[in-house]
Amino acid sequence: MNRSLAIKLGLIALLIFLLMIPIIMIDGMIEERQGLRDEVLQDIARSSSYSQQITGPLLVLPYRKTLREWKTHAKTGQRYLEESEERGRLYFLPERFVMGGDVTTELRARGIYEARLYHSNNRISGHFELPAQFGISEDFADYRFEAPFLSVGISDIRGIKNDLKLQLNGQTLGFQPGSADSLLGAGVHAPLPVLDPSAAQRLEYSFDLQLQGTGQLDVTPVGRESQVELKADWPHPSFVGEYLPSEREIRQDGFNARWQTSFFATNLEEALADCVGGGECRDFQARHFGVSFVDPVDQYLKSDRAIKYALLFIALTFAGFFLFEVLKRLAVHPVQYGLVGLSLAFFYLLLLSLAEHMDFARAYALAASACVLLIGFYVSHVLHSWLRGAAFTAGLAGLYAMLYALLNAEDYALLMGSLLVFGLLAAVMVLTRKLDWYGIGKTPSVTPA
Repeated sequence: MNRSLAIKLGLIALLIFLLMIPIIMIDGMIEERQGLRDEVLQDIARSSSYSQQITGPLLVLPYRKTLREWKTHAKTGQRYLEESEERGRLYFLPERFVMGGDVTTELRARGIYEARLYHSNNRISGHFELPAQFGISEDFADYRFEAPFLSVGISDIRGIKNDLKLQLNGQTLGFQPGSADSLLGAGVHAPLPVLDPSAAQRLEYSFDLQLQGTGQLDVTPVGRESQVELKADWPHPSFVGEYLPSEREIRQDGFNARWQTSFFATNLEEALADCVGGGECRDFQARHFGVSFVDPVDQYLKSDRAIKYALLFIALTFAGFFLFEVLKRLAVHPVQYGLVGLSLAFFYLLLLSLAEHMDFARAYALAASACVLLIGFYVSHVLHSWLRGAAFTAGLAGLYAMLYALLNAEDYALLMGSLLVFGLLAAVMVLTRKLDWYGIGKTPSVTPA
């Protein structure tokens, strides 16, 4: 390889390295704008309500138990009976838990940023099966039971939009603020009538819950048999949590999803027992499922994914320039390389700024068209031919079209990217197969640009 070719390739490599500086700055700007957007979304949620998680209902039965222990007096040696009192609570999970919800979404805007709120109208029903003597087989006479209550955990009670009423075996009872139990955290509870422990009993319950939240709705399947069905007008659901829906239908105008679990799958009874016994409560609190109403791929994520291909774009464009140099005996100045590279870098800044005010597809089309037309006009003069400029412009437009396909085909991005690079490498090898690389720079017939 002669010295002039080595110097030219070195200058091109240096230009690519220098052009990565504005690319890195634009990438940092994307992260900054995304962070600002997240702060605004949190502020909107703080003013309305956060993501919601429904846990319950649980039937809670407080008790006091008399403990008796024989002790020996240290001085006299006489034995005596000492009595003490222990406080605790019995927890009962429902035998059946059914929830049906209709969800509508709305956008709340603050400046150029938007947050998606949802309104869920839920009907929760089922029944409890209480065993005789509440399942206590020893020293039942030592227990004194206090008033039971039904507790429902709701992570952000500001989202409750209706006056909650509990239907229990045909009787209407009112809910009160607070879950009345630290295990469930925030929520509501309904005091229940005194329960008869002499025989097993069945308690049918139902209540309506209108709930507002931001971003995500989670449900804990507390029943021995749990069924949850949600219908929403959001066509891009992201199902989250420990369990996926057993049935789902996603349409352009919304989705239907149905979950069905049992204690065999959730092991929730054991997780609750560990939590009540003073163990780890994380297992009980983490066993939930739900749906996220956040756009899974927003404009910032797509812009960040697009900028990861910046180095490939610049390298391929410079490679095209270099091919015209060696194949058509044209001299392209490093400054001209640099101006075209800056145009490619500013595409990402233009894309980011436009995507904040319109649909990403339209923003991408406008930004790509502006850059392709500008570079095409400039390259036509650099290469001294409108035909060559048109060919270069068509190739660049094809690259932008391929990049957009890569951004939207997340599952096949690696495959498509690999095929693209391989195809371009094959084209370069075919075009330069007869090129005398040692003779580049020695020929006198060079037309200055």
